[in-house]
Amino acid sequence: MSVRILALVGSLRAGSTNRQLAEAAVKVAPEGAQVELFEGLAEIPFYNEDLDVEGGVPAAAAKLREAAQGADAFLLFSPEYNGTIPAVLKNAIDWLSRPYGAGAFGGKPVAVVGTAFGQFGGVWAQDEARKAVGIAGGNVLEDVKLSIPGSLTRFAETHPSDDAEVTAQLSEVVARLHGNVGELVA
Repeated sequence: MSVRILALVGSLRAGSTNRQLAEAAVKVAPEGAQVELFEGLAEIPFYNEDLDVEGGVPAAAAKLREAAQGADAFLLFSPEYNGTIPAVLKNAIDWLSRPYGAGAFGGKPVAVVGTAFGQFGGVWAQDEARKAVGIAGGNVLEDVKLSIPGSLTRFAETHPSDDAEVTAQLSEVVARLHGNVGELVA
């Protein structure tokens, strides 16, 4: 069985170290798992129930929901903005939490990781993301964590995929997600 893991990156910046971390996750996925990096979070309007009506869902939000419905698990990459989750990632979680009771997360395994410039690697934001996605229906893997501090200096001249310590840790995260999908299916 091939497991499809949808990666959502909470940074829109072209040189984002979280995006680079997601790119590394694509490369280290174990056999039988595919990490797909979702493109297009910037185009999704802020969640608004007036927009979320049958036949009227914005195309960008519909594209996200379609990609999420086809996923077996989720891997969220969260930087930390002012001590919390970036709006773009929270907005994606909000769109995927609907329709109420039938959102795309629907008990699927979710891991939240990331990197940030500060000394704790964005743990506050990642904790907030875990909380939000858990409320939205995801099966949050609370013990699967990866917070990499000092992102701007650590990755100034090295892509995360070229950092042996990071790729080993990221490989473990993806493998744990993969394994949890198997447990839910069995």
